[in-house]
Amino acid sequence: MAGFAGYAVGWTILQRRLGRPRPPAAAPWDLALTATATYRLSRLIAKATITRPLRAPFTHVEEAGAPAELNETPREEPGRETLGELISCPFCLSVWVVTTFTGARAIWPEATRTVTGALTALTLSDGLQFAHAALAKRAEG
Repeated sequence: MAGFAGYAVGWTILQRRLGRPRPPAAAPWDLALTATATYRLSRLIAKATITRPLRAPFTHVEEAGAPAELNETPREEPGRETLGELISCPFCLSVWVVTTFTGARAIWPEATRTVTGALTALTLSDGLQFAHAALAKRAEG
């Protein structure tokens, strides 16, 4: 918890050192983009097969998960277990990701909106891929 508190405070310090004004309240559209982008980036880091090398030092693969995802457990080694738990749990990781997007939005609002928009588009694309696969399977059977 101390690490997270330091991380959050770090964003505030960076914002003040850069002389950025306090950001206005997020508009509903920005909240939707941030929520969707947080969901997608958290799952991409914590579950995707493509990001397995990032998690490998801290986790063991248990089994295949959802399409293109892996279910992993933390290594039970000092210094690796906590990070393994964080990096393999999309729910745990989402707190850090949303804090990153919130801090970045206060400092670089347009760039952050571009990134959250791209991750939202990726989420919608994934949904279309799943819908296409389900429709194709239904048409065949």
